[in-house]
This record gives sequence, C-alpha cells and structure tokens, in this order.
Amino acid sequence: MSDTPKFEVIDRRKMKAEEEKEGGHPAPKEPEQTAPATPGEPSPGPRLVVNETPREHAKEQTPAPAEPGATAEPGLLDELPPPPTAAESHEQKTAYDASAQRLEDLIRAQNPGVGPQPPLGFEQLVQQFYVTAMLQMGAGTQEGQRPRVDIMGARATIDLLGVLAEKTRGNLTPTEDRVLQTVLFEARMAFLELTSMVGAPAVPPVPPAKK
Repeated sequence: MSDTPKFEVIDRRKMKAEEEKEGGHPAPKEPEQTAPATPGEPSPGPRLVVNETPREHAKEQTPAPAEPGATAEPGLLDELPPPPTAAESHEQKTAYDASAQRLEDLIRAQNPGVGPQPPLGFEQLVQQFYVTAMLQMGAGTQEGQRPRVDIMGARATIDLLGVLAEKTRGNLTPTEDRVLQTVLFEARMAFLELTSMVGAPAVPPVPPAKK
C-alpha cells in the first residue's frame, strides 16, 4: 500500500511528458532533486512547469552576443559618417595625387636644388612616431633654453607605437619589424629615464660642519 502512490506519481509524470511531446510542446526537464511524495499530498507533477519560468526569464535577460568587429562604444559608429564608396575614394585619391604633384613642382621650381621627394613607407611612419615622442620628452632643445616636456603626450605617442606593433604583428617584413621593435624599445627607455628623474626625491644639501 505504501509504495502504490510513488508508482502512480511517476507514471503520471511520464504520461504528462508524452502528452506534451505529442502536442508539440517541449517536455519540462525534471528537477535534479524531488522530494518523495506522500499519500494525501498533491502530486508534484503539474508543478514542474514552474521550473521553465526561471530559465525563460534568464534567457530573456541574457545579452545578445556582440557582432564580430563591433566596438565597445556603440555610440561611436553612430557619430561617424557613412563610409565613402569605391568610386569616391578613387576620385579623391586621384585629385590628392595631382595636388601633391603640383605642390612638389612648385617647390622644385623655386628651389632647383631640391630633388624629388622619396616615397613614404612604413619605416617613415615609425620614425615619425619616434621623432614626435622624443620631441615631447624635450629632445632637440637648444642649448641654454629650458626643455619643454610633455610627458603625457610622450606616453600617448609611445602607446600608439605599441598599438601599431600589436596590430601589424605577423604582417611586416623582417626589416620593418626590426625598425619598429628598435624604435619602440628606444622610446620606452627614454621615457623610463625621464620619469625616473621626475620621480626621484630631491637630495637635501649637506649642512656645513660646525666649528
């Protein structure tokens, strides 16, 4: 007699799952731990549907995965204008090259000794960052003048060199990679030397000896 209600509860639960499968509704997952039924208490079978509510609610609260290439600040893309078309980019590049050539011809006409400008490449880009960082750290100051140091600007420039090294990893020639790594190392060393002098405590003067 005591075992009969238990078998009846299990049978009704299986029958309910089969009915929901036949009706096209997913059968609710049984809980991991279920208290044993006792005679006279209502069957816990119909209450299994309650377990679906938290899962559905959690699914609604789960944020959608970010799309590949999406930025951390969605408002940034809203502020940018639409990208130019291929025809617009080609037309602009042609006009730019023609304008730059006219400027170079004008300079060479006024200064016959000036030769044609060499083409710019990745090495010149790295050197430009390096020169900017060194000037921000006071390099190139004329003798007798107090150097003007922009330490935070130098840090930003050096960090940009680090970003450039990270984004171009595996896409550079051995020469380009060597130039970038050397420039980044030298710029960081100069920054460390400068900041060590800025943070060093002032040495108090030695008091004169008492006679």
